[in-house]
Amino acid sequence: MNVDMKEMQDADQLVVRSEGNMVSDMNGERVMFNAGTGKYYNLGRIGGRIWDLIASPVGIHRLVDELTAEYEIEREVCEREVGVFLRQLYRESLIEVRSA
Repeated sequence: MNVDMKEMQDADQLVVRSEGNMVSDMNGERVMFNAGTGKYYNLGRIGGRIWDLIASPVGIHRLVDELTAEYEIEREVCEREVGVFLRQLYRESLIEVRSA
């Protein structure tokens, strides 16, 4: 079941990649092509890491846990930035948000 991305703070929500995207590594940054829309996206290095982490459905809190363990960032800042990034992906139909 898909849910609304506005309620991203729900601990039971899972995010996962949508089908139909091709991703390449270009000098340490991820670039994605959506075959359905013909659009290209530059995910950057950290966005590419998030993309890797959402290959399988993952809880948003677990995603933030993983990123705060890997990078020197305060949890509150990470939650906010991840939320912005995921909402952008969601608006472009690049990810799905599901109930656990």
